[in-house]
Amino acid sequence: MAHDMKNSAPVWLAWLMWGLVAVLYLLGFFQRMAPAVMVDELMRDFNISGALMGNLSATYFYSYAAMQIPSGLLVDRIGPRRLSTFACIITAIGILVFAWGPNIWYAYIGRFLIGGSVAVAFVTCMKLAGHWFPANRFAMVTGVALLFGNVGGVLAGVPLSEFVAAWGWRTAMAANGGITLIAAAVMWLAVRDDPSEYGFKSHAHASVLEQGNLPARAALKSVICRKDTWLLFFAGGLSASPVLVFAGLWGVPYLMQVYGIERAQAATITSTMLVAWAIGGPVLGALSDKIGQRKLPYLVSTVLTTFFWAIFLFVDLPYVLLYPLLAAIGFTSGSIIIGFAFAREVNHPGASGAVGGVVNMSILGMAAIMQPLLGRILDSHWDGALLNGARIYGSSAYSAAFIWFLASTALSIIMVLSTRESYCIIKDA
Repeated sequence: MAHDMKNSAPVWLAWLMWGLVAVLYLLGFFQRMAPAVMVDELMRDFNISGALMGNLSATYFYSYAAMQIPSGLLVDRIGPRRLSTFACIITAIGILVFAWGPNIWYAYIGRFLIGGSVAVAFVTCMKLAGHWFPANRFAMVTGVALLFGNVGGVLAGVPLSEFVAAWGWRTAMAANGGITLIAAAVMWLAVRDDPSEYGFKSHAHASVLEQGNLPARAALKSVICRKDTWLLFFAGGLSASPVLVFAGLWGVPYLMQVYGIERAQAATITSTMLVAWAIGGPVLGALSDKIGQRKLPYLVSTVLTTFFWAIFLFVDLPYVLLYPLLAAIGFTSGSIIIGFAFAREVNHPGASGAVGGVVNMSILGMAAIMQPLLGRILDSHWDGALLNGARIYGSSAYSAAFIWFLASTALSIIMVLSTRESYCIIKDA
């Protein structure tokens, strides 16, 4: 039995097991953000409008969100190793379909496959963290997942922009598909679901070690019947989706068209937001672990996020000041990591996969709704201007679209306010 073993796994081994699965999250984040630096090329090659461009990018989010609950149930049933390996293979297929597709329908299929398969990444990371790390490190480790993922987001900024400029977006995507296949092979060979498989003591909750995870139906029912699950569901999605939509799609064209800067420079600015988001996750998660509270740091961070979005919308700033402002938005938005630990603690320990899937569904699901919504708002304010076949939107159009960022984060404050503090204690079975 895993809990009869004397020694915990070496820290390096725990991080290695977790990190290999987190590679899929990095690759998924790269694909999530990649369209932002390819907007002009995609709109031109497929001859599509802003609304259709939003839908193409959001197809990833639709399938990602739809797969969150199944991912949570699957990871409880078949384990992180098998699930992440199979997902990596499907991701690679989706990337190659997107890269080589001759028309928009192939692009939709490819993005759909990518989103649905990388959907398992964050859930498997959380599942492995619960087995390989002590409970009082869960928020910090989960925060590092956000950091790891955002490395992919940063790579989808300036590096991808330069690659696309030199070799074209199709070559860039095909190369990423090959890397993803290599990652699948490494995961299958090296990753193990629990330290006991390498002869070490597990950190899973005692009830899980003794009784196993809840059956899928019971786990899902337990999670969705708790009020705090839904409060944290909406809190995370409403807070994070503006960052994903701005940095992942409309931020780069906004900066290029409104501020008149080059794409590489615009990508650098949006990458600043992602880097700060990546840092904010583990820092705020570790702070929450240290003080033994979830609600207070989550609430304060969400209030600050809303305040910073208000400055972005209503204060006319030179573009150089966008670096610290967007960094501040990204950092405070990293508090969504606290929400995952929070949700885990207010639910049955045998339903950790299910709760991760449910809560994570909101983040990409709301981004999926917001991307085409903003695209439609931009189209409704379009004055007919084109540049190299791509639509050009004015500052008033972007202002009308981006007001939804402020509304979204303001609503997230209400959700966090309505939760009950868990004090970093996992609910008893």
